[in-house]
Amino acid sequence: MKLESIKTYVVGNPPPSFGGRYFVFVKIRTTCGIEGVGEAYAATFSPHVIAAMAEDLFARVFAGEDPMQTETLWRRAYGEGFSLRPDISLMGVLSALEMACWDITGKALDQPIYNLLGGLVNPRLRSYTYLYPDEKEDESFYGDPVRSAERAAVYVKQGFTAIKFDPVGGYSAFDPRQPTIERMDMSERFCRLVREAVGDKADILFGTHGQFTVSGAKRLARRLEKYDPLWFEEPTPPERPDLMAEVARYTCIPIATGERLCTKYEFAQVIETGAATIVQPNLGRVGGILEAKKIAGMAEARYVQVAPHLYCGPIVAAANIQLAACIPNFLILESIQQMGSFHGKLLKTKIEWADGYVIPSKAPGLGVELNEEVALAHPYLGKGLHLDMAQQPLGYH
Repeated sequence: MKLESIKTYVVGNPPPSFGGRYFVFVKIRTTCGIEGVGEAYAATFSPHVIAAMAEDLFARVFAGEDPMQTETLWRRAYGEGFSLRPDISLMGVLSALEMACWDITGKALDQPIYNLLGGLVNPRLRSYTYLYPDEKEDESFYGDPVRSAERAAVYVKQGFTAIKFDPVGGYSAFDPRQPTIERMDMSERFCRLVREAVGDKADILFGTHGQFTVSGAKRLARRLEKYDPLWFEEPTPPERPDLMAEVARYTCIPIATGERLCTKYEFAQVIETGAATIVQPNLGRVGGILEAKKIAGMAEARYVQVAPHLYCGPIVAAANIQLAACIPNFLILESIQQMGSFHGKLLKTKIEWADGYVIPSKAPGLGVELNEEVALAHPYLGKGLHLDMAQQPLGYH
């Protein structure tokens, strides 16, 4: 069995665009006709450039090779261009190709990927969702603690047992900074009202995006502790886990991080410094499925739990599920609401979600098939990247 060809898809995510502006998918095919799909969560360049990078990497490293040799293919790609170090753009592209190889391998062996990585440990996967506005709301929803608390109560009635929100304001290319008194007051009010709305029926997950200095994060954490969040996400920038560890030692709130990290090497620094007790690999960025399994193993030895991150499309969601299903230190899985809407339309059979839990598919490979017709009908025509940071300092201005 040899890899023969690749197709790429740059898919626009129509409004309200939950999960990002676009998704980059790959489909690779073997000489015997088995196809595998993957998704790249690489947001540093235009998605069309990322798609071209996937085609280039496939031609140089993967074409003509056995898709079951994922370790060898990964090491060759990791060392391309005399690099041999974490590169977030390369890892996004490699993640897509690697998960597509696993998809092919599972189909060839008629097994879900989790059975090839130790077997099914978690037959149901607890899930959480971000607080998204309903179709009647506008962007002002995100800054309104009353409406957000009402929405949290709706999600709990649907079955969710954890809700995430991030009321601290924007993030900037000039961060980290100190939080303003206004934003700390707002954050505390969000936590109080959401806690009152969900009671003891759901955990609250406090999200930030590395906006704050160590001292700023400590000031905010001190205010939030009384509401008992399950985590405080990325309180400081991801580039210095040793400094994030100072926040972790200061507060009783568990620290979570990993959305912007790639490879076992970057996660090793988080784990070894004690920067977080919850790691959040995104399988479209971290380096793929096997790399995430290695990270989970390192985390397990330090009693660190794994909560796969998702702010992209349904193929990464499927890869996250395969990982979560086979690791003993799984905590919770991010879901884009109930994985319906456009995420569901992009799959021939949508991901199963029931009463707050995702049910891992028993189908071979990733357990999902890309609906190529829907993907091709929604090309991304914009110029913006997946996410944007403010291009000026934020704070007391």
